Amino acid sequence: MSKLSADPAAALRDVLSDGITIAVGGFGLSGIPADLIDAVRDSGVRDLTIVSNNMGVDGKGLGVLIESGQVKKVLASYVGENRLFAEQFLAGSLEVEFNPQGTLAERLRAGGAGIPAFYTRTGVGTQIAEGKPHETFDGELYVQERGIVADVALVHAHTADTDGNLVYRYTARNFNPVVATAGKVTVAEAEVIVPAGELHPDHIVTPGVYVQRLVQASGRTKDIEQRTVRPRPAAVGA
Repeated sequence: MSKLSADPAAALRDVLSDGITIAVGGFGLSGIPADLIDAVRDSGVRDLTIVSNNMGVDGKGLGVLIESGQVKKVLASYVGENRLFAEQFLAGSLEVEFNPQGTLAERLRAGGAGIPAFYTRTGVGTQIAEGKPHETFDGELYVQERGIVADVALVHAHTADTDGNLVYRYTARNFNPVVATAGKVTVAEAEVIVPAGELHPDHIVTPGVYVQRLVQASGRTKDIEQRTVRPRPAAVGA
């Protein structure tokens, strides 16, 4: 049975519903599954819990779900680029669970590996650790963090084969690999899709066993949150 869907809406048609948890790969606007995010918005589902490093920016990436009022709760590590997110959070209309970035990545990795919880020193003694179990190991205090398993995981890959094996490119290999393993249903969009067997086994990052649906990514412009460049050096002898 082919994993390839005709378009993002078809890939998500029977897996979205109100109140579900969706884990989303990417970091800011880098490596985000933008077509799939737009399809979630267009589906009209509401009261979503979104797990992602951050929520994009106003009007782009996961910011479109904040704009449409479809998000009830966010688990993230960084939210500073989104003005509307901040407004909703401060107004009390959006619940936010902040996680240290490494802890969030490990929670997703643990969920994908079938590990229900783990202990870390990160966050001990801060608000992050309040109300969570603690344990002492080798004389050091650790806080317990739970693994994350999402109802649906959305990821962006550079290259995929029709079996769902995924290869990421440069910075897009950020949260995408751990998110891909943490979904009960994982849907991937890929810029290039090749027949099964054409990817070198040593190059595959996410095995196709983790991916249930696959869709061709559109050729949309890849946005950059903040473009920073070095001054051009003066030519020698000028």
